[in-house]
Amino acid sequence: METLALFDYTAIVIYLALMAGIGIFFGWFIKDIKDYFKGGSTIPWPVAGVSNFMTLFSTSVFVAYAGIAYEHGMVSVMVIWCTVPSSLLAAFVFSKIWRRSGIMSPVEFLETRFNSSVRQILSWGGVLFRILDNMVRLYAIGIFLTAATPISLETAILIAGILILAYMVIGGLWAVVVLDAVQFVVLILTTLILVPLSIQAVGGFSSMADQIPDHFDFFNGPKGAPLFLIVYYLMFTLKWNGNWAFIQRFYSVRDEKESRKLGILTAGLFLVFPAIFLIPSMAARVLIPDLPDKEMAYVAMSVKLLPPGIMGLMLASMFSATMSSLNSEYNVMASVLTRDVYNRLINPKATDKQLMWVARISTVVVGILIMIGALFVGGFGGAFEANKLFTGLFAIPMVVPLVFGVILRKAKPMGAIMTLVVGIIVGLILNAHPEISWELGTLIEIVICVAIMVLSGFWPTKNIAYQKRVDEFFAKISRPLDESEKPTPKPAFKKALYFLFSIAIACAGLLFIVMAIPSLSLSSGIVAMISGFICLLLAVYLFTRGRKIRSKEFEMKKQES
Repeated sequence: METLALFDYTAIVIYLALMAGIGIFFGWFIKDIKDYFKGGSTIPWPVAGVSNFMTLFSTSVFVAYAGIAYEHGMVSVMVIWCTVPSSLLAAFVFSKIWRRSGIMSPVEFLETRFNSSVRQILSWGGVLFRILDNMVRLYAIGIFLTAATPISLETAILIAGILILAYMVIGGLWAVVVLDAVQFVVLILTTLILVPLSIQAVGGFSSMADQIPDHFDFFNGPKGAPLFLIVYYLMFTLKWNGNWAFIQRFYSVRDEKESRKLGILTAGLFLVFPAIFLIPSMAARVLIPDLPDKEMAYVAMSVKLLPPGIMGLMLASMFSATMSSLNSEYNVMASVLTRDVYNRLINPKATDKQLMWVARISTVVVGILIMIGALFVGGFGGAFEANKLFTGLFAIPMVVPLVFGVILRKAKPMGAIMTLVVGIIVGLILNAHPEISWELGTLIEIVICVAIMVLSGFWPTKNIAYQKRVDEFFAKISRPLDESEKPTPKPAFKKALYFLFSIAIACAGLLFIVMAIPSLSLSSGIVAMISGFICLLLAVYLFTRGRKIRSKEFEMKKQES
């Protein structure tokens, strides 16, 4: 299979340098632990919504789901659409709860809602699961880099892991969401170059439908079976709404209305884009029918069809998308280790400066553990299968207390602990019996975990202090935020943010244009050139909006005087 050319490596280095500049910029601005972990609750909802989308839509989609698209076709879209109802449920049920909670880490509320033991158990257990989950993501980017370059999988994982750590330690949550937004634009444009090339290479949709008709069936293959989809959707709904990085976005925006909007935007993005992104992987089944590893389908098509330079941009944007996805996870895990472990148990009087150091050290430790673990993911059957296994074993018992804890007033602390313990034991037993299908085993585990939480509500309690604490917690998440609780970013910061966006997107546009010049005789080169000018127009618009902020501020001060 073809590999990258020198022009591609040039594009990758320039693009990653641009992303590094964004991280350094926010490293200057972030002096407070609240900014590092929740963006000061001033992140604009469109940016947070795009970041939510990019958190899941990392290279793992271009590896795990691309493998399903290559093997079975449009059922991959049906599988990934599990994110749509999950995001809508979050938007209309959970978003306001998380924003009103006033938390800085996603498990912080558990001490108030249950007790300190539940908070600590789920903090440590949650960090362990998130490490397992993110091993799969880092493995996916390793597979991607190995397919496009001559380096080994182990080297690719280590290089990617070190780069991700360097970005995350500097910039905090603001850097993550801004990187996500910029990469979203670049990734969309590069994909729109590859999609028509893929369709053209196989002779059009009609030719592809004639050669692989089963691939156009949304229920093709074992993953299209009704029971699999029902269980997978149910499992993902629980997992997604208990996902720490997903929860973090909802309390990082200004108020409940904005948190609902970002949930709806997330659902809309997942409804529209997966079908577009996965077309090249389907086309690969026609063009490269003997691909040795089906999870390399997307990168194989990219390397085969994209001209030098544009392929480098594609790889850089997809790598950066996964980098931001992992950055989100590293940030939220560091928040738990810093707030729920260090600040709660070791040093309750820690200063902001001390907490910032602990946060960055925690990020490094988490990143190293994920790098080591990613080297062994291949032994579990690949990215999708490993993700399925870890979710069944650990995610369901971990997230049920988190999700049901904010909607079931009567659920007790012992119910949360027993859900975790019994759920993991049941998962281990079921996975030890291969004759039990994944669908049936996962469904049994979900029913048992939810049943324990619900039944614990019927257990009477004589702890008056506990009951008072729970009543106060539910009163807090039921009360709309006051205006005094809705922070407003300083105009100078908003202005700087607009300028940063405009500069970053303008640089990406110039990179598109420069990389397109050698390929202007090809349709891909022309589309890349157009993409570059689209970026420049968007940059001009953002720059203009940034300049207006100062004008409005001046007018307001003039009226006050």
